[in-house]
Amino acid sequence: MTLTTLLRRSLLHRRSRSLSALTALTVSAAIATALLTLYASLDQKLHKEFRSFGANIVLTDPNLSANPNSDYLAQTTVGGGARVVPFAYAVATTDRGTPVVVVGTDLAAVRIMDPWWQVKSWPEQDSSGIDRGVLLGEKAAGFIADERHLKFTYGTNTLSIQPDVAVTHLQTGGEEDSRIYMDLAAFCALTITDVPPEGGQGAHCIRPTVLEIQIPGGTQAVENALTRLHQAFPAAQIAPIRQLVQGESQIVDRTHSLMFAAVLLIALTVAISVLSTLSASVLERRRDFALMKALGSPASHLLRLFLLETLALALAGVALGYLLGSLAAYTISQLNFGTPTYPRLSVLPIALALNLIIAALAATLPLRALRDLQPAAILKGE
Repeated sequence: MTLTTLLRRSLLHRRSRSLSALTALTVSAAIATALLTLYASLDQKLHKEFRSFGANIVLTDPNLSANPNSDYLAQTTVGGGARVVPFAYAVATTDRGTPVVVVGTDLAAVRIMDPWWQVKSWPEQDSSGIDRGVLLGEKAAGFIADERHLKFTYGTNTLSIQPDVAVTHLQTGGEEDSRIYMDLAAFCALTITDVPPEGGQGAHCIRPTVLEIQIPGGTQAVENALTRLHQAFPAAQIAPIRQLVQGESQIVDRTHSLMFAAVLLIALTVAISVLSTLSASVLERRRDFALMKALGSPASHLLRLFLLETLALALAGVALGYLLGSLAAYTISQLNFGTPTYPRLSVLPIALALNLIIAALAATLPLRALRDLQPAAILKGE
């Protein structure tokens, strides 16, 4: 009888034990595959999620107003993957005579950078690219007498918002609730003055003095961007939003540690389960092994047969576990991040090595018992 025939009959003879060990090894490989597949794209997906929280660097410099292309310069400095949104500030008077902070910005860019802002309906751009709308902070809306006919006064200038312009409320729970946001073109029309800036000529309006910058990547990417920005804007006050940058780094690191700990804990649990199954299998078949040994089968032959059984179960568990784990990673990523994570062949060798280690550790005690088996005592019923 060949070794292959013995192996097949041995696995099929104790189907419940073989199925139990196969299930445990399949679960191990599936979970390891799922976690490692998610781990491979974890940084990218978590950084993408953190980008929805807004800017992570704020650049403030009154001299920016002298350079109308400061946002383009900042964009070029930090790289194409970053987002830069300019902000200009002025204190205007509403139709109630109440002072309010009015902010000129690129509303379309703010919508992309700050999707967490609670806005019922974002303004749409007209054919010239100007945002036809105004965002009223929840608190600032209380300073307005008639939202259908908005009117602001700045110095000697009065800006009346046309009735066809969309006006919607903004709520963030922060200082934005006390401000009114409008397109830079409308803001410039409100703040234009005939008094030229120092060293300038002709009429001018208030230009952006603050740039909010969103850098993709972790802490190191933000630090590198800060260095380049300090070189490009030596007189500017440039500060990272520490809560966001540090929080992002800590969450990514903790998630890494949690996934590693989960893999190790599951591997240990599976090893114990497989150990129990293999030990029970040896005890159930000890008379068979004793008879084979009494008939002259060398101990190495029995040990090799038992190891091949364990190896076959481990390989089958990896094959099934890789498929199930890849499907689980795809589903988890789609549900939690909105984008799928596709199977990675680079995960397969790791899952295989993990299952082989589990199988080897679980087979250690049963192999020792099999090696020390005494045919005479077993066959006598002792």
